[in-house]
Amino acid sequence: MSADTIILDAGEHFQKMTARNRYDIAGANNAIKLSVPLVNGRNQHIPISEVQIFNGERWQTQHWRTIVSVYNRSPYFEHYAHSLQKLYETEFTHLIAFNKAGIEWAMKQLKMKPELQESTTYLKEYPEAVKDLRSFKRDESISFKYHQIFEDRIGFLPDLSILDLLFSEGPMAVKMLK
Repeated sequence: MSADTIILDAGEHFQKMTARNRYDIAGANNAIKLSVPLVNGRNQHIPISEVQIFNGERWQTQHWRTIVSVYNRSPYFEHYAHSLQKLYETEFTHLIAFNKAGIEWAMKQLKMKPELQESTTYLKEYPEAVKDLRSFKRDESISFKYHQIFEDRIGFLPDLSILDLLFSEGPMAVKMLK
């Protein structure tokens, strides 16, 4: 939230089993895992800028219907739905383009003002002054709780997509993240 610049490392090699092509949302019984299908699957040894999305499946329609099904009764769904739906109606050929569009959407909703840059040259390590989140582990998740739509049934679910926080808390998400 306080960064001046966010750098998307388009030169890093795709890492399977990471948030680069997957995200979790709340479900009535547990977290629902949504994955963006990839051409050549998850075993790729190419820069993330070259990873292509497999659009032979209707994954965007599936993801959008799942989001609507889960969150349509959440307090702030209607506030964000129209602009988010556009993201799921746009066909993306490359994973980095979908990720960048999703980050830009979230930044706009959170009123974040950092410059979003894309680096094409892979750096194994960034200078100490740069917070490198490429190897962020899920167990390093947010340290606050907020009201979740199914919390009364299944308890609080950590590590969900920013969508869950926005649909549950709306504009208060900004203050919570700060």
